[in-house]
Amino acid sequence: MPGIDKLPIEETLEDSPQTRSLLGVFEEDATAISNYMNQLYQAMHRIYDAQNELSAATHLTSKLLKEYEKQRFPLGGDDEVMSSTLQQFSKVIDELSSCHAVLSTQLADAMMFPITQFKERDLKEILTLKEVFQIASNDHDAAINRYSRLSKKRENDKVKYEVTEDVYTSRKKQHQTMMHYFCALNTLQYKKKIALLEPLLGYMQAQISFFKMGSENLNEQLEEFLANIGTSVQNKTGLVSSTWDRQFYFTQGGNLMSQARGDVAGGLAMDIDNCSVMAVDCEDRRYCFQITSFDGKKSSILQAESKKDHEEWICTINNISKQIYLSENPEETAARVNQSALEAVTPSPSFQQRHESLRPAAGQSRPPTARTSSSGSLGSESTNLAALSLDSLVAPDTPIQFDIISPVCEDQPGQAKAFGQGGRRTNPFGESGGSTKSETEDSILHQLFIVRFLGSMEVKSDDHPDVVYETMRQILAARAIHNIFRMTESHLLVTCDCLKLIDPQTQVTRLTFPLPCVVLYATHQENKRLFGFVLRTSSGRSESNLSSVCYIFESNNEGEKICDSVGLAKQIALHAELDRRASEKQKEIERVKEKQQKELNKQKQIEKDLEEQSRLIAASSRPNQASSEGQFVVLSSSQSEESDLGEGGKKRESEA
Repeated sequence: MPGIDKLPIEETLEDSPQTRSLLGVFEEDATAISNYMNQLYQAMHRIYDAQNELSAATHLTSKLLKEYEKQRFPLGGDDEVMSSTLQQFSKVIDELSSCHAVLSTQLADAMMFPITQFKERDLKEILTLKEVFQIASNDHDAAINRYSRLSKKRENDKVKYEVTEDVYTSRKKQHQTMMHYFCALNTLQYKKKIALLEPLLGYMQAQISFFKMGSENLNEQLEEFLANIGTSVQNKTGLVSSTWDRQFYFTQGGNLMSQARGDVAGGLAMDIDNCSVMAVDCEDRRYCFQITSFDGKKSSILQAESKKDHEEWICTINNISKQIYLSENPEETAARVNQSALEAVTPSPSFQQRHESLRPAAGQSRPPTARTSSSGSLGSESTNLAALSLDSLVAPDTPIQFDIISPVCEDQPGQAKAFGQGGRRTNPFGESGGSTKSETEDSILHQLFIVRFLGSMEVKSDDHPDVVYETMRQILAARAIHNIFRMTESHLLVTCDCLKLIDPQTQVTRLTFPLPCVVLYATHQENKRLFGFVLRTSSGRSESNLSSVCYIFESNNEGEKICDSVGLAKQIALHAELDRRASEKQKEIERVKEKQQKELNKQKQIEKDLEEQSRLIAASSRPNQASSEGQFVVLSSSQSEESDLGEGGKKRESEA
């Protein structure tokens, strides 16, 4: 019956045959739903049992691999390599067993719990109300029958009152039971869709979380295990849940405590001694930050109510992680830590003086430094900085820029010329608005990376990767001191001409770094997500006055790829420049040859003209015969040539 979506409760008192017929249809639908959900429950229970069996079997396999070294084979000797290899395999399989156990827990919570609750609560309630309604309906029918059999001739007021009261009571009970039964059937029509989709959604989320744990962490560990078979493999995965619960958090010593609404006391949420805390972007929510334990095995993502609470929580947890609360004077210790960090960010002038004293002379030769796979430098010789202090790599009192500012502005015209035009919109469809040609249209290399800008500062040297490492350290320390956790996300476009920072939403070019000006690039030695490069530009109007600025970025585990891409771009640009120079040289040679040929042709033409002129002069100097009247005939050049070719030099005479 497609036009009816609920039972009319207002007709329960009347209890008409039409209402009973409609009730039969809803009861038939409820029976079909109950049968189908029971079958679905059995199928999902088989999945849950199979997952538990797989987890137990995987754990048993790991256990047997661990016991291999305890076995004594009659024909087998002590093979330490095989035992070590199987031990490593047992660790990997044990981690797989843990992942399967987590999947089993998720299936129990997200898949089995909703369908079990619907089966045991809603469907069972329908069956119970159906039985109660049937009993009440039978009692009402019996009371009506007794009332109908009252004698007309022998009326008894007492008996009539009792029968009438029985009819009233049974009808009232039937009416109330019928209303509850109708409400339950109507509710079932709305709950059946949710009851069907919720366990399926929980099953898919559990599987996706399980696959993410394997793809993001387990594959890397397997690659490391296959590359280094003797090293141990540790799985640092964590279950990422998309459920957000509102709770009250507070700190107690080195512990983070949580207390839900209605709880008498709080419980331990996490140990935050030596932990790490940072602001993160999570599910398009504001003011989120992540706390990771010191061993990296447990992490929690929390959301504050305001920006102020967000910054205070990060500062508080950061101070607790350094165990400042255990000192006698926590405030003094915190101030001393901040002062030490400030000194690390801004070197004192004595470091600069020491650097100036250790700087080699102008005419002294400097040995070159080899380039590693994750760093590169072009355009200058390298200085051996091993003996120098890292503090002397950065100029004293150097300001740090934490946000991206377009270099095209009124007070910095020199930078606008050095960097190129900023704020230009990049057409994502590749169309040009006019005759202006895109700078990177003919570039062979086009690679796009997602990066987050951490900061930039001026450096004194640009010929050693330690410059980038020291700049990373100072920028990260300054961010921690000043509680700066916001990072601007951009798209880094690497081409053979330049590096571009593009706004991911508006496709506007924020900054353009010419590739020839990028003289040094490197990734962090431990955290491969961090990378930076040094840009050498002319400061002011004088091109001889050069300055170097180091830019630090964070990527999605692509720091080495970005450096390799920049290195490839510089190699392609170098080869293109060499080809261009060779082509220009060839064109210059062809132009010289063409010019020489023109000069030769011109010289030949001049010689030919001189020869022709000398012939005319010779012809005009010969004696001519006069006419009878003293007139002479002037011979043309053609006639002169014909007269020269004749043997007697024939002449013509004109008659008057």
